[in-house]
Amino acid sequence: MKVPRYDLPKSAPAPLRLVQEFVNTSDREHGRELLPGRAELRTWLRTRNLIAQRANVQPSDVRRTRELREALRALLVAHSAGTTPQLAELEALNRVADRARVGIAFGERGVEVVVRARGVDRALGEIVAIVVAAVRDGRWAHLKACRNCHWAFYDYSRNHSATWCSMALCGNRLKTRAYRRRQAHRD
Repeated sequence: MKVPRYDLPKSAPAPLRLVQEFVNTSDREHGRELLPGRAELRTWLRTRNLIAQRANVQPSDVRRTRELREALRALLVAHSAGTTPQLAELEALNRVADRARVGIAFGERGVEVVVRARGVDRALGEIVAIVVAAVRDGRWAHLKACRNCHWAFYDYSRNHSATWCSMALCGNRLKTRAYRRRQAHRD
């Protein structure tokens, strides 16, 4: 099952692109789940060098991965809508950070976020660490969720006011629906 390609024109810069890809492993509009089980999660994490080749993935890892993904999506939706995120989503990120033993390290390169766990916990911790870095440097504000399909996209617009993953897809659909409603009220 292929991931829809309409996010490519609005791909986030690395390493935030990994978070965007992660959130987009669930395509709600088309009912596609790209991480339905252990094998798919293992493959997804391995192809991104987030786990070792022989890493073991448990059913509980799939559940926790999806929980993190949906918490990140909810944060993006809330940010895109200008609302406050729910405490449950923030707590989900905190649980992942705790399990991954995410911390800080002071060194010659300054202060860094480090992940001390192994396996899937480390992989999920790396995703959270990317989010932390993006919040700190301001890039997180540009990663948004489409107001129509909730697909994650990066806002490259000058005034950072984009609301759709794709004007040709979601933007056009919403504008067409609104036009049809207006036409129906005229009749």
